[in-house]
This record gives sequence, structure tokens and C-alpha cells, in this order.
Amino acid sequence: MKNKKSNDLFLPIAIVLAAMAGCKPVQEIRDDKPPVLPAGFDQRAADPADTMGLGLVPWRTFFNDPNLQNLIDTALVANFDLTIAAQRIRQMQAGVLAAEAPLHPTLEPAGSVGIRRFGLYTMDGAGNATTDITPGQLIPVNLPDFFIGAQAGWEVDLWGKLRNQKRAAASRFMASVEGKNLVQTAVVAAIAEAYFALQSFDEQVVILDEYIALQQNALELVRIQKDLGAANELAVRQFENQLLDLRGIRIDLEQQILYNESVINFLAGRFPQPVVRSPRFLNQNLPPLSATGVPPSLLENRPDIRAAALELSASKADVEAARALFLPTLNIGAAVGVQAFRPDYLVKPASFAYNLAGGMVAPLVNKRAIRAEFNRADAYQLEVLTTYYQTIVNAYTEAYNQVAFLKNLEQQFALKTEQVTAIENAVDISGELFRSGRANYLDVLTAQQNALDTRLELVELRLRQWSAAVNLYRALGGGWR
Repeated sequence: MKNKKSNDLFLPIAIVLAAMAGCKPVQEIRDDKPPVLPAGFDQRAADPADTMGLGLVPWRTFFNDPNLQNLIDTALVANFDLTIAAQRIRQMQAGVLAAEAPLHPTLEPAGSVGIRRFGLYTMDGAGNATTDITPGQLIPVNLPDFFIGAQAGWEVDLWGKLRNQKRAAASRFMASVEGKNLVQTAVVAAIAEAYFALQSFDEQVVILDEYIALQQNALELVRIQKDLGAANELAVRQFENQLLDLRGIRIDLEQQILYNESVINFLAGRFPQPVVRSPRFLNQNLPPLSATGVPPSLLENRPDIRAAALELSASKADVEAARALFLPTLNIGAAVGVQAFRPDYLVKPASFAYNLAGGMVAPLVNKRAIRAEFNRADAYQLEVLTTYYQTIVNAYTEAYNQVAFLKNLEQQFALKTEQVTAIENAVDISGELFRSGRANYLDVLTAQQNALDTRLELVELRLRQWSAAVNLYRALGGGWR
């Protein structure tokens, strides 16, 4: 008899140990250290060791135009993508609460009403047929059952499965915050680029109006010369053709202005309307762009890199949670209350009832579903790790390209400014020669067209400078502070 009891005790222990022994160790997380970044953003000339950098400058400081600041303020409140991102944060926050709940015991009120009937040729049925439930009253064949009380349950987190699930949810919540920051940097950059484009179009309209007035005066002059026999009809038609061409270009600029206003209004979450903007463009100084900072600061400042790192942390927790599925699970359950076969007996002390039970369950035979879940988590972990590296390399490449681009544009702008001065002198000289009869109308037309093209190119270069500055600011992680 003693030997039988020992066997009865040994059997469940042996099963649990066999299940734990069958849980094969699985591979660990791969090396998730970020790649070593170059020392600077410009390999041709060493950058100063400025750890601050543009990426840490608040957008309100970087963009000091009050009208642009007002537009960005409006967008940060009403932009559709930012609103959607905020709701995603709320969803992830709810996910954290949902993942935390299983770590704590559950306690909830419980009540039940039922009826049972045991077959007469069963142990329960045969025993009930001869047993009193109350003095002088046999247990009814159809036995009612009423219960009022509370029940509790708890999964003991022996191997950290639930804690890792919570860590994964918390990391994804923080990644969603970084995702919103990333959306904000994109919105701020998009509004700034569209705003500077509007200013450049305004500047081009001013230039075109000057040349339209100049061309109108030249047309009147050549008509007078034709009447005096000093010019012919072909000259008149050539000046008219150029005047009409300039007016056509102006109409196209008006359309581009309308389009960019619509872009800004959409980013600001409002219907199309005029956009208030400052009239100066060429005279508006670029922000100081020399302090780009050191590349490692990207890891701390770029929202997409921070989000990728957090998603990598979440994937590691997913792997650990999936690993714990191979191990036994311990569940504890309890209930307390009153139970009787008649409702009026529920108030009697003898109706008090409770139960307490614990159970350990472990996968023993069919582990394919658990293995599949682990393989999925492991593969996703490798995907996220690769994405993390890709994001870092892409961020550095973006900043590197914009730094080089800005230096080249600075040189081009200086050369184009000198060219504008020279070509405007040529226009004045050609006009004087034409009025004195020492140059023909083609010389005047050519000089004016060259001057117009050069001045418009200067405006376009300034716009490209602003666009590159905005892109560098975004590439360094600026715009969300």
C-alpha cells in the first residue's frame, strides 16, 4: 500500500520533469548593437565636434518667420496624420494595460443556477437515492444548484512569459510615440518646403512683372521706330511674342501658387484659403547650418531610429515570451460563496462553500504550434534587426547628402549672384545701344531673356538652398521638439 502511494506521488512529478526536459533551449537574440557610424557627415572636410547639432534645435528657433510659425502651430493641432498618430498612441497605451492585466490575479463576482440528474446506475445516482439531504428528505433526483459568491484566478508567471508580453507592449507604446514624432518632423518639413516655394513663386512674379513692364515699354518703342522707318514689322512681332510668353509664364506661376497654398492648407487640416506669408525671399537669410553635430547623435535624436530600436526591444521580448511557451504553466483558481439546492437555504451558515485548486500544464507531445509561434517571433526579430540597421544607414546617408548638397548650392548661389549683376549691366547697355541705333532688336531681346532666366535661376537656387536646409534639419531629427 505504501509503495502504491509513492507511485501515485511520483507519477505527476515525473510528468512535469519530463515536460521540462523536453523543452529544448532555443537561440538567443542576435547582436543588436548599432553599426559604427563615420566620424562626420563630410569625409572631405572634418566637421567640428559639435554634439548639439541642428537636430536638437526647436523648430520655432530654426524657422523664425512668424507666418510660417503660425502655419506649423495650426498643423500641429489639426493635421490629419498627426491626429491619426495620436489615436494610435492611445491604442498602444490600451495594449499595455491589456498586457499588464494577466500579471495580477482576477477577482470577480459569480452566480449560477443549474440542475443536475445522475443516472441511477452510477455511483452518484445510487448513493443519492438512499441519502438524506435534510433530515427526512432524500436528495432529489433532479438536484437544483444555486451559487452566489466570488471567484479568482491567477497564472503564476514562473518563466517571465507575461512580463515579456508586457515589456513588448510597453516598447511598442513608446515606439508609437516616436512614430508620432516622426510624423511631426515630416509635417513640419512639408509645410516649410511648401511655404518657401510660395515665397519663391511670389519673388518670380515680381521679377516677371518688372520684365513685362520693361517689355511693354520696349514694344512701344519699337512700334514708334517702325512708324519712323527705323524698325520693321518683324521686330514688332518679336517683341509682342516675348511679351505674350512672359504673361503665359506668369499665369503658370499663379497656378503653382494656388497649388502650394492648397498643399499647406491640407497639411494644416483646413479647406483651401489664402496663405499669409512674408514678402521677402532672396533677402531672407538661411539659418546657420555649420553645426550639423556628430553622426552618433542621430541614434538619440531621429524618431525613426528610436522607434526602430524600441520595436527591436519589443521583438526580443516576443521571443522570450514565445520561449516560455515551451515550459509548464501554473494556474491557481479559487471560489468562495454560498451554495445550496434551494434559494432560501443560501442564507444559512451551512451553505458556505469554497474551493481552491492549482494546476500545472506543460506541452509534452504536440509542440508544433508552439514551435511555429517561436519561429515566427524569431524570424520577425531578425527582420526588425535588419530594419534597425537599414534605418541607421539611411539616416546617415540622408544627412551626408544634404551636407554636401548645401555646400555645392552655396557656391552656385554666389556665382549666380555675380552672373545676375553682369547680365543686368548687359541689359542696360543693350538698351542704350538700341536707342542710339548701334544694336538691333535681337540684341535687346537676347539680353533681356538672358537676364530674366538668370534672375529666375537665382530664385530657384535660393529655393533649393532652403529645401536642402529643411531636408538636412529633418535628416538630423529636427522638427519634433
